[in-house]
Amino acid sequence: MPRLSLTMKEGTVTQWFKKEGDMVKKGEPIVEVLSEKATYEVEAPASGVLRKILAEEGTDVPVAGTLGIITAPDEELPEIEVAPAPPVVEVEEAVAVPERKVKERIERRIIASPAAKRLAMEHGIDLTQVRGSGPDGRIVEEDVRRLIEEMRTKPRVREVIPLTGIRKTAAERVSLSAQTAPQSTITMEVDMSNAAKLRERVGVSYTDMLVKAVAKALTEHPMMNSTLEKEQIKIFADINIGVAVATEMGLIVPVIRNANEKSLTEISSTLKELVEKAKKSKLTKEELTGGAFTITNLGMYGVDVFTPIINPPETAILGVGRVAEKPIVVEEQMVVRPVMHLSLTFDHRVVDGAPAAEFLQKVKQKLESPEALLA
Repeated sequence: MPRLSLTMKEGTVTQWFKKEGDMVKKGEPIVEVLSEKATYEVEAPASGVLRKILAEEGTDVPVAGTLGIITAPDEELPEIEVAPAPPVVEVEEAVAVPERKVKERIERRIIASPAAKRLAMEHGIDLTQVRGSGPDGRIVEEDVRRLIEEMRTKPRVREVIPLTGIRKTAAERVSLSAQTAPQSTITMEVDMSNAAKLRERVGVSYTDMLVKAVAKALTEHPMMNSTLEKEQIKIFADINIGVAVATEMGLIVPVIRNANEKSLTEISSTLKELVEKAKKSKLTKEELTGGAFTITNLGMYGVDVFTPIINPPETAILGVGRVAEKPIVVEEQMVVRPVMHLSLTFDHRVVDGAPAAEFLQKVKQKLESPEALLA
């Protein structure tokens, strides 16, 4: 299993393109794997015969774990490699006590009254799940009735979805973000009147304009284009902006590299291509890594304001709400204008509130005077 990103720990085999006994050529796609962000086709490292598939479709395999064995046509299958093993620590933990013996020990420890056993049998209750309230933890009839009542009041489970692949990684990353970075969010209202006119005239989206505006603002506020690594703040030279894309497998963040060097139309075409590839799970490793700032847009779902969570190890993320007609005061006159809210969440260890507000204000200014985005 190749390491397809710096944070990848394991991958899932989704499809084998070859069967055992098939001839393969070096560099030929042989198996498809799902990493934490997208699916990839893994190429055969050598020519020969796919002699043994060790990881069946749907199997999770740790990085560097063996997926299969390729041999020369006349080579015997090496016995030493037939059973791939995860890291030693995990194996020891997994086989330290056989499951059968664990069950036997649990069964021997269960002390229950005859009435409790009879009631449990009638209702299909596993006594190992019942906490006894009698002497020495003895399970009495009332303990079983209490569990039956709890089961009746709990909502029924319609479906169980394993937390794997992209969703598992997203869960781990947002948990890490919330636990390690003290996050603060500030919000500003943006008059999108001029941006709406530019959108119609040039044929670009609001997200395209946001990427360009953020890229320009980052050149003037480089601290937002940084990461905190141990006790050092590292400011990136490249302005690589990730744009969150919702897919059937979960949230994916493809990256527009050197966005400050691209024209608005170049950003538009690049983003369209990345979104299309994201939905088809065809993004490359380079298109998914290297981001330093993320934009996430929920405006298409009718959301006005929300609190985005930083995509670690980045310093900030910009949440974008919908563009809606609202009454605002312009030059002491009440007028109706298309308005959008921007929500900037930032790592307070790296940036204080004032510089974060100045950055967001710069993005607002560029969107309200968008002609400069064409330069």
